[in-house]
Amino acid sequence: MSVKTAIYPGFFDPVTNGHLSIINRGLHVFDNLIIAILHNPQKTPLFSVEERIKMIKQSIKGQPRIEVDTFDGLLVDYAVKRNSNVILRGLRALSDFEYEFQMALMNRKLNRDVQSIFLMTDYKWFYTSSTIIKEAASFGGDVSGLVPKVVNEKLKEKFQQLKKT
Repeated sequence: MSVKTAIYPGFFDPVTNGHLSIINRGLHVFDNLIIAILHNPQKTPLFSVEERIKMIKQSIKGQPRIEVDTFDGLLVDYAVKRNSNVILRGLRALSDFEYEFQMALMNRKLNRDVQSIFLMTDYKWFYTSSTIIKEAASFGGDVSGLVPKVVNEKLKEKFQQLKKT
């Protein structure tokens, strides 16, 4: 039996409890997961790549079947480079489906050997996103139930720093 590794790509700015739900559920399907943080120069993240890696690692508590990495370029090329033929994606609302469906079709056109697998998010995370969480936190909103404890603390620190500048 071969080991099956899935790539779970994203921006993870920051990682949320919804992301962690997909990660934990993905571990029930795959032997290993690579959480692949996309370096996207078109986006302006709140947290640096290093900060995101650290928060993810603290949030998964040293789970030996998970690796955290970064990539740029085509996801299908990264998957092949990492000896994986599976891309794991989480879905929330219908708008996610449309975007993810387009991406999956493009990835399939680029490399027919790489498959996209979708997991629906748990209902309690259906309407949460990193963007909405950051916006609420920027105004002092309590997002403690939506993100891991370490992320909640880092959001408070980051927005306090930004207010001082």
